[in-house]
Amino acid sequence: MRILVTGASGWIGSATVPELIGAGHEVVGLARSEASAAAIEAAGATAVRGGLEDLDVLREAATSSDGLAHLAFNHDWMQTGDFEGAAQLDRAAVELFGEVLAGSDRPLVIASGLFGVAPGRAATEVDGHEPTEGFGATRHGTAELTLSFADRGIRSSVVRLPPTVHGDGDKGFVPTIIGVARDKGVSGYIGDGANRWPAVHRFDAARLFRLAIESAPAGSTLHGVGDEGVPIRELAEAIGRGLDLPVTSVAQDDAAAHFGWIAPLLGTDTPATCAITRELLGWEPTHPGLIEDLDQGHYFTS
Repeated sequence: MRILVTGASGWIGSATVPELIGAGHEVVGLARSEASAAAIEAAGATAVRGGLEDLDVLREAATSSDGLAHLAFNHDWMQTGDFEGAAQLDRAAVELFGEVLAGSDRPLVIASGLFGVAPGRAATEVDGHEPTEGFGATRHGTAELTLSFADRGIRSSVVRLPPTVHGDGDKGFVPTIIGVARDKGVSGYIGDGANRWPAVHRFDAARLFRLAIESAPAGSTLHGVGDEGVPIRELAEAIGRGLDLPVTSVAQDDAAAHFGWIAPLLGTDTPATCAITRELLGWEPTHPGLIEDLDQGHYFTS
């Protein structure tokens, strides 16, 4: 198949592109910059210049593709603070993809998130489909819109990813927590640290996106989960080993001052399972889990 990948040079996309090519697919990657285009072409794909705001470019690229993996999201909001604007841009792109692919039975797979789907218990693929309000509601609605495309003749699916998709080169939440530990001189966790985060290795996530493109039934919600729930205390202990720092509990009242903006996320219990995904697609994570990955040392070399 000829697959259009948005976010093709990003953290997930740059692993998914070679995964697709290795399985015999032709890949066209959306590139916001010359540097991104060069990286996409170096990976063996064809680059198309444009961003999510370039709807004419998206329309043409989607029309000429046999399937689509939508992995892009405008993370400039982290500098501007305009998350809602980024979410609206994302929704407009997905609406366009739905229009282009309608009635074709072509696959459309989008990336979504697992954080907070079912706090305090292990979220399954059947959870989290009710309407939400407040922060993140637009992006949640976009995922549900994508699933509804199954009724419009599109083989649509949503891959929910954990808060940490880890691996060598990660620049997400775990490096942020490591940075806090370096700054504070201790590797901390909140309270007893028993709250849990799911995690998945970047390469396992990439394989799941390929399998979804190839064979996910229309309307599927998929969970890209390797570790169902890593206790945050274990994460802090692994960081302490990696940095040779003491590991300590941080009181809830002191968490915001110690951890900054990431404190509310770090204190959340949000495990998740992927049994339905494994049975549906035969997907099995084969790469190291989060703690094993941290113990390899590459997170601490920069």
